[in-house]
Amino acid sequence: MSAFAIALVLSAAVCHAAWNIVSHGSSGSGLPFLWWGAVIASGLWAFVIPFTGGLQGADPWAFLVGAAVSGVLHIGYMLALQRGYAAGDLTTVYATARGSGPVLTGVFALLVLGERPGPLALVGALVVVLGVIGVGMIGRPRTALRSGPTRRRGIPPEIFWGVLTGVAIAGYTVWDAISMNRAGLPAVAYFVGFTVTEVLGFSVMLLLGRRERPSLGSVIRTQWGRLLAFGVLSPLSYILVLTATKIAPIALIAPMREVSVILVSLYSVWRFKQDRAVLRIGAAGVVVAGIALIGLA
Repeated sequence: MSAFAIALVLSAAVCHAAWNIVSHGSSGSGLPFLWWGAVIASGLWAFVIPFTGGLQGADPWAFLVGAAVSGVLHIGYMLALQRGYAAGDLTTVYATARGSGPVLTGVFALLVLGERPGPLALVGALVVVLGVIGVGMIGRPRTALRSGPTRRRGIPPEIFWGVLTGVAIAGYTVWDAISMNRAGLPAVAYFVGFTVTEVLGFSVMLLLGRRERPSLGSVIRTQWGRLLAFGVLSPLSYILVLTATKIAPIALIAPMREVSVILVSLYSVWRFKQDRAVLRIGAAGVVVAGIALIGLA
C-alpha cells in the first residue's frame, strides 16, 4: 500500500474510534440518537458536495441503487452495534465487531472482487485481525471466561451482537467498494446518499415504535454535543475509507482500519480503569506489527 493510502486509513481509524467512544455513551438513547445522527450527518455533509465535484458525472440510477443498498446495510450495522453496547462492555463489543468484520471482508473481496493481495500483505492482515481478537478476549470480564455451573450457556450477548455487527461491516464494505470503483461514484455524495436512506429507515422505525417518538426532543436537548461530534466524525471516517478504496485493495484497508480498536481499548483503560493493561498494550503491539507488514507489502 502507498503511504498516502495508509495515511488515509489511519486517519479514518482515529475518527472512527472517537465517534464510537461518543456513541457508547449514548447507547441507551436508541433510535432517537441514530435518527438525529443521520439527519445531522447528511445535513452537514450535503454542503460539502459542491466543493468535491458533485456527482462527477456518475450514473443517477447506479447512484440511487448503490446508496439505497448501502443505507440498509448501515442501518443494520448501527442497530446491531448499539444493541451490543447496551449488552456488554465497550472494548469487547467493539473489538469483536471490528475483528470479525475484516475476516469476512477479506473473504468477500477474494470471492466477489477478485482481489489477490501478496503473501506479505495477507500475513499482515491476519496479524492485525489476531491482535484485534486478542483485544476482544482481554476485554471480556473475568467472570465471562470462567467455566462452571454458574456460567450462562450459549453465546454471550456482547459476542453475538459484535459478530452480527461484523457481518454488516463486511456487507457494506464490499458493496461500497463495488459502488465506488465499478460504478465510479464520488465519496462525499455517495455518503450523503446512503445517509439519507438511513434517515428514511429510522423514520419508519420511529413511526412504528410509538414509545420512542416522544424522546426525540429530549435527545437533541441533552445530547446535542455528542450528536454534533457523531455527525462530523463518523462521516469523515468513512469518507476517508471510501477514498482509500480507489487506490488500495479493500482486503488490506479493512484490517488496517482496525487500529481504531487499539485506540478504543487504550481509552477504556484510562477512562474506565480497566485491568490487564500490559496485555492490552501487547495486543496493540501485535496490531502495529501487522500494519507494518501491510505497509511493507
